[in-house]
Formats: sequence, C-alpha cells, structure tokens
Amino acid sequence: MSVIVTQKNTALLSLWEFRLGICFSLFAGATGDILPDSLPSVPGTLPHFLKEPEDSYIIKSNPIKLLCRAVPALQIFFKCNGEWVHQNEHVSREYMDQNTGLKVREVLINVSRQQVEDFHGPEDYWCLCVAWSHLGTSKSRKATVHIAYLRKNFEQDPQGKEVPIKGMIVLHCRPPEGVPTAEVEWLKNEELVSSLTDDNIDTRADHNLIINEARLSDSGNYTCLASNIVAKRRSATATVVVFVNGGWSLWTEWSPCNVPCGRGVQKRSRTCTNPAPLNGGAFCQGMSVQKITCNALCPIDGGWEKWSEWTACSVQCERQRRRECNNPPPRHRGIMCEGPSNATENCTGGMCTQNGKLLHDVKPQSMDDSNDVALYSGLGSGVIVVAVLVVAVMLYRRSQSNYGVDVIDSSALTGGFQSFTFKTTRQGSPLLLNSSLQPELTVGRTYSSPICFKDFIDNKELFDHLPDNKVKVQSSFMVSLGVADRAEYHAPKGHPPETFPRGLNRDYSNSTVERRSTKKGLLTPNGPPLTPTKDQMRTTGVFGHLGGRLVVPNTGVSLLVPHGAITEDTSWEMYMVINQGESSFQTEEGCEILLGPEVTYGPLGLDLSSPVAMTIAHCAEVDTENWNIQLKRKTQDNSWEEVMSVEDESTFCYCLMDSSSCHLLLDQPGSYALVGEPLTQAAVKRLKLAVFGSMGATPMHYSLRVYCVDDTPYAFQGVVATETSRGGQLLEEPKMLPFRGNTFSLQVYIQDVPQFLWSIKPFTTCQEFSFSQVWCSNQKPLHCAFSLERNSPTTTQLSCKISVRQVKGHEQILQVYTSVAESKKESVPFFTQTDCTVTSQAGPKAFKIPLSIRQRICATFDTANAKGKDWQLLAQKLNLERNLSYFLKQQSPSAVILSLWEARHQDTGDLDSLASALEEIGKIHSKSAAAKSQDPESDLVHNLGTGSPGNPVCGMGELTNHETANSVQEYTG
Repeated sequence: MSVIVTQKNTALLSLWEFRLGICFSLFAGATGDILPDSLPSVPGTLPHFLKEPEDSYIIKSNPIKLLCRAVPALQIFFKCNGEWVHQNEHVSREYMDQNTGLKVREVLINVSRQQVEDFHGPEDYWCLCVAWSHLGTSKSRKATVHIAYLRKNFEQDPQGKEVPIKGMIVLHCRPPEGVPTAEVEWLKNEELVSSLTDDNIDTRADHNLIINEARLSDSGNYTCLASNIVAKRRSATATVVVFVNGGWSLWTEWSPCNVPCGRGVQKRSRTCTNPAPLNGGAFCQGMSVQKITCNALCPIDGGWEKWSEWTACSVQCERQRRRECNNPPPRHRGIMCEGPSNATENCTGGMCTQNGKLLHDVKPQSMDDSNDVALYSGLGSGVIVVAVLVVAVMLYRRSQSNYGVDVIDSSALTGGFQSFTFKTTRQGSPLLLNSSLQPELTVGRTYSSPICFKDFIDNKELFDHLPDNKVKVQSSFMVSLGVADRAEYHAPKGHPPETFPRGLNRDYSNSTVERRSTKKGLLTPNGPPLTPTKDQMRTTGVFGHLGGRLVVPNTGVSLLVPHGAITEDTSWEMYMVINQGESSFQTEEGCEILLGPEVTYGPLGLDLSSPVAMTIAHCAEVDTENWNIQLKRKTQDNSWEEVMSVEDESTFCYCLMDSSSCHLLLDQPGSYALVGEPLTQAAVKRLKLAVFGSMGATPMHYSLRVYCVDDTPYAFQGVVATETSRGGQLLEEPKMLPFRGNTFSLQVYIQDVPQFLWSIKPFTTCQEFSFSQVWCSNQKPLHCAFSLERNSPTTTQLSCKISVRQVKGHEQILQVYTSVAESKKESVPFFTQTDCTVTSQAGPKAFKIPLSIRQRICATFDTANAKGKDWQLLAQKLNLERNLSYFLKQQSPSAVILSLWEARHQDTGDLDSLASALEEIGKIHSKSAAAKSQDPESDLVHNLGTGSPGNPVCGMGELTNHETANSVQEYTG
C-alpha cells in the first residue's frame, strides 16, 4: 500500500537528509514553528502506517474526516489532488504505544462539500498522507471523496402481472441512480421478502424478483425498496394476481332415458370445479351438459295362450288343464298375465265312486224338482217388485218436471256484483264460477265475486227489449248447491237464441271477470293478480299515403309509417302486437336472451314502397366487445331466424342501437325480437328494482314486495299492473342495477328493521335469485316478499332498507319509509303517461318534421351536386353514417334517413339537432354571405327554427290545426 523510498548508498542517504532538512526548514519558516528533533526513532526503519485514509462520502453538507496514523514518524502531512494541504488544516497528536514503547503520530483533516464541488479534474477528489522518518518517507493509499446522493425516480418500476398458477413470475426493478449504488430489497404486502427462507424465490439477479413457480399465496402487492447511506426510495406497487383457470370435472353417468317408451333423451353433466376458476381465471370452455338420443324399449304385457285339453279323469274324480303366459311373454318390465295358469274341475258331475262305494248319497228326483220350483218363484217375485219401483220413480220425476218454474239468474243478467256461496269440491264442472281454481277438498269456501261484462252494464238497449226470446242456461249458483233448477237468460229481440251480447260466448263468466278486472284493477277471488290482457298490448290504425304512427303506451314500442310508404288512393289497417305469453324464443345452447319484448306488426300482405321504422326498448349495456346483439324474425314454423347482427352492414334491414332503444328499418311484416349473446363475463344487462308495500292478511301484518325486472318500460308495466290490482303502493323511486353475466346470483336483504316495533321471521331476511333466473328472465318480472308483523297496534311507521346486490357485482339500496295506517294509497307514480289513450295517429300530426320541409330536404339532398351536399353528408351530420349501403338502395335515401331521425327523436320533440345539422352543412359549403342567402339549407334551418312540431302520439307536443296551417303556409310561402 505504501510507496517506500529505500537507502541505496551513503551518498544518496545524505542527499535525502539534506532535502528533508530544507523541507522542514521551509515548513518551519512558513508556520513559525520549530520541528521537533528529539523524537525517538528506530534506526533503519521507514514510517509504517497503522491507519490509512479511507474512501468517504459526504452526506448532505456534513464534512468528512480523513485520518492517518504512522510509526515511527517525524511528521505527517496530507496531499489532496496533487497539492499539499496547509499545516493549519491538520490536527496532529502524539501518544505512546504501550506495547512497543514507540511514539505514534496521528494526523486528521476535514474535507467539506464545497471543496469537492469546486474540484474539476479528470479524477475523483482524492487525498493521501505522507509520513517522514530519519530514513525516508512513506505514502499512504489514495482515498477518494464523493458527494453521496440518491435520486427519487426509479429507472424501471416493477409492473403488475396476472400469471397462471405454477407459472414463473419475474418482476423487474432498476433502482434510482445514486452514490454509493443503492441496494435493493423487495416487500410483499409491506413485509420483507427473503430468498434465504423460501427456495422458490430468487432476489439476487440484477435486482429482479423471480418466483419460479407461482402459488396462490404469491398473490399480493410487491414493492421494490432501494436504499443507500443517504435515503430510501420506494417504487410503484406492482399487484401480482395468481389465477386458476377452470377445469372440467369428470362426466357424470348417463341419466336414464327420460321417456318410459320410445325415443327420448339421455343427459350427462360436468362442472367447472376441477379446479374452479379463481382470481379471474378463465371459465371452462365447452359444454357442461351433453345429450344423446335413446330408445327405451316399450313394455310388453304378457298374454295367455289357449287352454290345453282337459286331462283324463283321475282317481280323485278331477281333471285339469293348463295355459302358459307366453302369447306374448312379458318383456321389458311388462305385466304378467292376470288369472290362474291351472284349472281343476270335477269330472263326474258330482257323482264319483271310489273302490265301488258312493261318496255321497243321491237325493230322489221328486225332491230336486220341488226345490227348483221354489227357487224360480222367488226370483220372479223379486224382479216384479223392482220393476214396479222403477216405474213409480220415473212417473214421480216426470210429474215434478212438468211444473217448469223459470228461475232467472240475476247475476247473469245484470252483470252486477252478486255474492254467491258455493263449494269448490266439485271439480271440472264447466258451469262453476272460476272452475280453474284449485278446489279445497275438505272445507267449502265462500267467494264474493264481481261478474262484469265489458261495456255491458251501461248499454241499456240490452235490457229495454226484454223477453220474447229466452235462452235456457244453468245457474252456476244452483248447480253449486246441487239443485237441478234452471235459469233463463233474456236476450233482446232480434238476437237469435244462441247469440250473446257483444260477442260474448258461453264462457262469459270467466272472460268478463278478466276484462273488467283488467279495466278496473280488480282481482279474481283468491286468485293470482291479473296482468294486462292481450287487447291492451295491441294497437291498430288505418293509414294512407300520408303515413302515421302506432304506439303501444308505456312499453317503449312504436311503429312509424313514413309519408309515401303507402301508395296513393290506398289505405291499410295496420296493427302492432306485443307477445305477452310465454316467450317462444329458445335456443339449444341457452346462451341467448331476449333484450326486449317480441313485437309483431302487420298485416302480412302489407305492400310498402319504403321501410317502416320500428322502435323497441332494450335492457342491454351496449358494448360490442361484450355483446353480440342480433335481430331475429319468427318463421312460419315458429322457429327464429337471424335477420342481422346490429354491428353488421346489410341491405335488407337497418338497425340503430341507442343506449336504451333499438330503431329498426323494416321492409317485411312479421314478428321480431332483439336477442343478445354475451361474449364475455363483463356483459351487462340493466335491471329495474322497485319495492311495493301493502297490508297483509291481518291488520298487524305488512308485506314488502321487491321486484327485479329487465329495465324496459314494457317489462315494468307488468309489475305496475300487478301491483295496481293488489292495491300495492310504490315505496321508493325505482332504481337501475347493472347485472353482469358472471354467473353469480342476485341477493336481496332487508336491513335496519326497528326490532322494538316490528318483527320478521328468522332466516327470512335474505332471499336469493339464481343467476339463470335473473339472466334468462326474458322480460318476465321476478319478485320476493318480506312479511313483517307489528309488535303493537299503535305502530304506524315503517322504515328499513332493501339491499339488492349481485355477488361480486353492483349493489343498490332502496330506502323504505312509509305509513302503514294510510287508508288511501297513493297511485303508482312511475309512469307519467298512464292516462294516455292515443295509440295511433295518421297524417302530418304524427310527425315532427312538417311535410313541406321534409319534401324540400329530400329534394335538396337526394341528388348530388357540385357542392357535395347529398344524402351521405346528411346522414353523417345526423350521426347515421353507418351501413350507408342500406340507404343507397332506397328510392329516396334522404326520406329514409329522416324517418329514422323521427323514430330516434320521437320522445323529445326537438328539431334543434336537425336544424343544427342543416346549418352546419350550409356553413361548410357556403363560400360567401351571398351564397348563404341563396342556399336552400338556410331557409330550411330558419323554418325548422320557427316552426312547431306536429302533434305526436302519447305525450308528445301538441299543435292545433290553426297553428299547423300557419306553419305550412310559412314553409311553402
């Protein structure tokens, strides 16, 4: 380490001593001190360093200390960067080494941050010390001095990863630049990760963290920690998720054939539980259920063969015969033949001798004859008595029936509210009221039921012309009591005996209850609530060349017949129907669901020159990455065929998806449905949640009903109709819940019920719908009920919370605060258009855009011109630039575009967007103010801005005939 100058000869030694003396004299003269000459020394020994200066780092502004210690040494000085350090900056001391008895010299200097920063050289800042003795000098090692620091930003932060189980995890980390170089450690969830305690982890390779085989326990938040003598720095946190992809279990055994006889189906299933997907792992690919056809052998019952011949008479005076059950023999679980297989009879007519002796005596012939006479006499007398009784009963019944009293069943005539008492134990009689109700086999019930005829009570002419014609009908009241009297129905003159008023058929009792119940919001006795009848889901209208609009109120379903779609001097009676029955849409895979109601429009022979615009509300969160949404049409064999996918382009149909509605341009009448197939588990359909309440079976009970229904107006209208008939009260504004297609169920909780005021049955505070129930509800409402009981009759207020949440999904809270003592319930405040009765409208009032403006727009944009203003630019400005090939094939593309705009904006009644589009087109292509004044779009914009929209259907803005006339005059003048 030291540089030693040795003595080579006496002359050289004298020279060094001379130079040393000169140096000492110089130092002494510079400092005014006299170097000591009495220091002990070891002859022939150079200075030996006991401690040399070490490399050091300046932290912040704190100076560092460099220390040298040598023996024997007359003097020690520091030299930094090739220059001697002034003696005043040295701190020296001497002391005696107790072991050797020699004097030890120690020198100390301070180096400041400023000194290091001011040094600019090819090397780092360095210092060494030089020690003198009688024999020469020794130099220490060079000690470098650095300014320590650690920058804040990592050169590379670790990145989060999702890795499969048993995969390799590599987290890269490049610490910030620093002096000295930072050391790196890894933290997992704020705890130190060490490769010494876990052989699966390696932290030695270039500061990276390597996990050779990922385990579930390796999931967590990882942080790279860099530190040196100055500071510590933390990297961004990297989240590592170790996921498990789902694996199929083994197939179950094939199920038995589902039919006892003939062609059927066998199933087997497997579950995605080997292993189950964890931490976002992929669900199993493939089918969970397999089906194969099977042929179950039909049972064949056994049949008897013919009897064999009788055997010869035996010594016991008997003979026998046999038959076999093999004609055919029973097979495949068939029934064995019934009856004996052997037959035995006496073969001597009762006279049998054995060993020549009589077995029983034979009575005289005269005695047998007398017995036969007595037997036949008794039988004849019995027959005569029975015949006389039968004749007497028949004569009595005939005499009773000749009275012929006419009993008029007042309930059948007046249609009013009559109370009947009858037993439900008589099942299947077509004359009993509500024969569809399940009978109570033990106790007779008393029903008080209104029997109503739609539009029958108020029609007096049905009763003014009473009674020359009479129709004999059985009174259901009398029949239920077991009385065979007859009732009469008096019909007006001119009606044939078999004709009922207003087209009512013989089943008038049930049908009229259903109609009146639907109209007035009544319930059938002890029966389920009535939903709206199909008549309420059907609307019709007669349209001509001017077109019009059909609307099914409060369902989000409408049909726009454009102007000119029907040829002149022609009119069609068109209809639109929503299917309210069980959905006929089904798929074998079961992965497609209805996103809106099934809608039919017609008639089938409808001949139109331009497409109609149909609007159907849907419940999907539209996202092409998660949904495949298709339009399907019902074929003649009641199957469904795909018309188009909403993302595809087609020349046969146009589909425009908005956030809550789908607008279709259709050429062919028929039944249509919007169908969605989820592509990922992130697919979402919207649910509408509502809570209703009503008094329970007793005044102390109160019932809360929570509905989960697809978020379409049509689906919720069924809930409103049901609750209106029940007298239910909407307790909270309905809320929307996004429901994800992630196979997790929906849970409904009731919370925060005041236990000192109300009680609820244990284990009923949480109810659950399976995923398939909610996902495949197909516009049918689901509901659950919570029954609460007041602890005291004085309790009049109820407050609680209803929590509806999907497992690993979204949650909504319905806050309930209501008075349970109200005598008059509020109406259901959801629909603001429940009183709307206008379902069809023909002519200009059905449209937003006045006819004259529509014609001018079409004339301007249907023909391309030099300015490039054609229908494609109009479609672009109205945000309808997709699937332009469909408009291209139309006779008037602009007219079809305007029809689609009308359908899309039917609820707003605002022409601003159309006016803005026309104004923007005019600004783009107008070269000057003069050109603008001659531009037809400028006039169109002005007219659209000053005119009023037509009278739309069901809650849209109104315009009087006088105003319409003035507007049209302004447009055309």
